[in-house]
Amino acid sequence: MQKPRYALVAYVKSPAGEFVENLRRELHPDLPQVAAHLTILPPRPLAGTESAALELLQRICGGEEPFSVSLGAVETFIPVTPTVFIRIESDASRMCALHQKLNTDVLRYREEWPYIPHMTIVKMGAEQPAEIAYQTARSRWEEYLGTRRITLERLTFVREDAPNCWVDLAAVVLGQKLVSH
Repeated sequence: MQKPRYALVAYVKSPAGEFVENLRRELHPDLPQVAAHLTILPPRPLAGTESAALELLQRICGGEEPFSVSLGAVETFIPVTPTVFIRIESDASRMCALHQKLNTDVLRYREEWPYIPHMTIVKMGAEQPAEIAYQTARSRWEEYLGTRRITLERLTFVREDAPNCWVDLAAVVLGQKLVSH
């Protein structure tokens, strides 16, 4: 049996998050619906136990202050992957610094691609549909009038229990102690 994968995300429960979720449903209705989120640690196996990972998250995140980022332009990772996303524009360096601090010990993992702070809109099955999704998403995002600012205060440690099926394990509040589910 393959080891489960874990990730650390910040759910985006705001008009921008709703926009992304609705757009995802429109562009790829067959995908399982995943809540809009910013990924701090991309999926990875653990090099130890869940409890050791939670202790590490509590220690590191407990010492970090909440911060805000701004959403920038719609972009794509084509041709590397058929993914359409919104890049983090301002304060992306804070997300990169947190990612770097957390990619250690039991959470250390050699990622396939460089870490780029972003919010995924949709990952398509092939390049051509991703290109169409990119054009649609770019046009819709230009029309979006809501706030593009997101405050990261609460992060969620998740485990993949089945393909594209993620379960929340614990919430970590920046600057505070671990809160179990």
